[in-house]
Amino acid sequence: LAVTGSDDHLWKLWAVPAGNILLTGAGHTDWLSGCCFRPSGTQLVTSSGDCTVRLWELSRGGCVLTLTGHSRAVRGCSWHSCGDLVGSASMDSTSKIWDVNSEKCRHTLRGHKDSVNSIEFLPFSNTVLTSSADKTLSLWDCRTVRRLF
Repeated sequence: LAVTGSDDHLWKLWAVPAGNILLTGAGHTDWLSGCCFRPSGTQLVTSSGDCTVRLWELSRGGCVLTLTGHSRAVRGCSWHSCGDLVGSASMDSTSKIWDVNSEKCRHTLRGHKDSVNSIEFLPFSNTVLTSSADKTLSLWDCRTVRRLF
């Protein structure tokens, strides 16, 4: 399986290598910047120019949660290996750590001086990596919101 997002506001789930479209998700109101499978493979998270992060149930193909809180486009998203946390990176110069069980923002990471373009959790750890248009990388402890580097 592969998933793609596009300027047409849709994500598509593809069978590989056949190339068949298995699911299409509609709901964002602007371009999609990122798509990431939940570690269990049952859900998908997407990020968009509409300033939201959405959680999709793959068995239904429908949106089950919309996370709002960024003031500008969201450039990227990723899942923590535990499957309960999602990270988002935004053009508002912040990143957020979302708890999908409580459906709330757990932490806002502040420190970059320009758009945060990507966010990735290091596997099986509490460390998250962000990259920014300010030409810096930062490592954070996502439990304490302390910048490690």
